[in-house]
Amino acid sequence: MAETSTVARPYAKAAFEYARDHKALEAWSDMLLKLGQVVAQRDAQKLFASPKLTSARKVELVIELAEAKVDDAARRFLDTLADKGRLTALGAIAEQYERLRADHDKRVDVTVVSAFALDDKQQNKLAGALKKRLNREISITTQVDPKLIGGVILRAGDTVIDGSVRGRLNRLSEALTA
Repeated sequence: MAETSTVARPYAKAAFEYARDHKALEAWSDMLLKLGQVVAQRDAQKLFASPKLTSARKVELVIELAEAKVDDAARRFLDTLADKGRLTALGAIAEQYERLRADHDKRVDVTVVSAFALDDKQQNKLAGALKKRLNREISITTQVDPKLIGGVILRAGDTVIDGSVRGRLNRLSEALTA
């Protein structure tokens, strides 16, 4: 899907810059999320690939199906996407828009995968350490994977820190066989 993310990048940047400049970050975030969810459905992708529908009709359908609030600027944005055959990239556009927004708001979503469930005290301690290290507001989502044996794996954007016992054993094994 590298192609979709490459296609989405300039559109996400344009949408973000417009929303930021017009103090509409939240509204655009909600709208892009809803529209992205609609175009991600297989039936919708088939529909938007149909040459029988005009670009304007495709835009009307995606707005109607998403039940999203769309102002004139957003409508022009969607019209441009449709004219360029890029409506199906709305999901990737929404993802990249959210990354830009998180960077602007100085916050990061962190996924913590651990061998055992973390209690609130452990999550708060981890969030505090990450906030200090990353200089950002932290939102933690936790997952449990007993296969890790112990330790945690942290995912923050493109950064992955593997502090799990399984990861350490794999690195040791690679070092010994190299």
